[in-house]
Amino acid sequence: MALASRLLSRSTRQLCAGRVVLRPEHAVPVRSFAKEASAPTALKGDQVLKDIFYEVKNKLETAIGVLRKEKITIDPENSAAVSEYAKVMKSVRQKANLMSESQIIKFNIEVDTHEIPDARSYLLKLKEMRVKRGLIDAQGIEDLQMAALDKVEKEIKKALMRNDKKGIALLTAEFDKINQKLGIRKEDLPKYEEQLELKIAKAQLEELKKDALEAMETQKKREEFKDEEMPSVKSLDIRNFI
Repeated sequence: MALASRLLSRSTRQLCAGRVVLRPEHAVPVRSFAKEASAPTALKGDQVLKDIFYEVKNKLETAIGVLRKEKITIDPENSAAVSEYAKVMKSVRQKANLMSESQIIKFNIEVDTHEIPDARSYLLKLKEMRVKRGLIDAQGIEDLQMAALDKVEKEIKKALMRNDKKGIALLTAEFDKINQKLGIRKEDLPKYEEQLELKIAKAQLEELKKDALEAMETQKKREEFKDEEMPSVKSLDIRNFI
């Protein structure tokens, strides 16, 4: 049961990733709990929270419905199993209207950087977010981008602000040169997203395998199971535990 819960949490986390930020106009006013106070009517803030709850509940039920039907093989070393797991999780996202990993990253970038005024702080924030997510800059793109920013700021003789359209156009041109040098093309973005999803799928299967092995080791310590042979992790059918 614990193993299935860990699997379900993969989908549940995405519900939180698309979180709704309550604005001041949605704030719930302080209620009066005096004895003579009349029963409060439904408040706008209460309705917002209720709507969020039911939306998350419906999405989670949809995700569980998909996982009850699809067979998942816990074998991270098998490329076919990894591909099939990625396909199942994509089906979960589509039917439950969840975001993909790249969409989550884009959403988080927009939320965490929208108040940053200058380009340098923006790029540093992106690096911070990458490190926190455990993503590796294998091609050294960040250093190349910083060098490009240094070049532009030297040319305009001031710090580059994000609302400086001409300056940003110069920086974008430099970034295009970097992409061309590295062979990165906009039309290949769907392919890069697919590669990212496969890497994430493999990492999640590795975590599930670790959880399964730990669960079985714990089970073996119980008296009634000490003489039983534990099954292979890849033979487990998580649908039986949901």
